Amino acid sequence: MASCGEDSVEPVASQKREERLRKFRELHFKRNEARKLNQQEVVEEDKRLKLPSNWEAKKARLEWELADDLKKKDCAARGEDYDRVKLLEITADDAERWERKKKKKNPDTGFAGYAEAQFRQYQRLTKQIRPDLESYERQREESGEDFYPTSNSLIHGTHVPTKEGVDRMVEDVEKQIEKRAKYSRRRAYNDDADIDYINERNAKFNKKAERFYGKYTAEIKQNLERGTAV
Repeated sequence: MASCGEDSVEPVASQKREERLRKFRELHFKRNEARKLNQQEVVEEDKRLKLPSNWEAKKARLEWELADDLKKKDCAARGEDYDRVKLLEITADDAERWERKKKKKNPDTGFAGYAEAQFRQYQRLTKQIRPDLESYERQREESGEDFYPTSNSLIHGTHVPTKEGVDRMVEDVEKQIEKRAKYSRRRAYNDDADIDYINERNAKFNKKAERFYGKYTAEIKQNLERGTAV
């Protein structure tokens, strides 16, 4: 009887041992998996820390520019106007939000001085700059070591702008002249008009006053001219 009892206990102990070994192998496997995941996360975090602080914004911007270029090519292939197609995809809420953002970022306060106007023009021109990487690489190959000049380099006056660059500059200057003529158009001088101002700024003020209050002061002015004012 004792022999039968020992025979029945042996398989139970063996099963328990196998169960413990199986659980131990599972825990060992999970620990290795966790170690690998932790190592991968550490590597990824180290990569993120080495990236610039605005990398995510730059990446999103580059992806948007790539998608925008693809849309332009698709519209050109279909013979459609890209600007018109783009405007059709913009909702009224998006347009209003972008307009508020643009005014907040670069508010147009009008003419306050030549320094402020020049700075606003500088900001506008720099935003229009698009780097030409192909031209950059070509110029670097042609210049060789002089591409990174030192105090001993003699490259002054050797750069020749491209025809596209000259055309782009001429187009921008013509736009500036057209805009300046539109918003800074001088009025023709009338020799027969009465001189009631001391400088150009005072003349503009008097014209505004005359436009708004001239009908109320016409009789007073006539009496002053006749000398019959009371």
